[in-house]
Amino acid sequence: MHENIFKGLPSASEVELFEDIFRNENLCIERIASYGKASPEGFWYNQPEDEWVMLLCGEAELQYKHQPSVNLKAGDYVFIPANQEHRVSYVSKEPNCIWLAIHIKNKKK
Repeated sequence: MHENIFKGLPSASEVELFEDIFRNENLCIERIASYGKASPEGFWYNQPEDEWVMLLCGEAELQYKHQPSVNLKAGDYVFIPANQEHRVSYVSKEPNCIWLAIHIKNKKK
């Protein structure tokens, strides 16, 4: 299979778009297009799986509930451990933020 991460994205959207690229029982790889949409005020992601995320285009700020915020530019990536409360407090509109996110389920021991 051969695809391009930027193919098929609309030029604008009223909502953030999430698209699975690959998924199985332990792993999900998704493309996210933010279109200027940051996390709602007061909302915190708290996911049961680890997440590795790379910003492919644009600029963003990732805010952690109990740690300093991280400013991201194209090419930057972060690892977010399971249950680390976080939110996206800023995303650029021009250029649009495009993300590659990999969610990894933790195997029970």
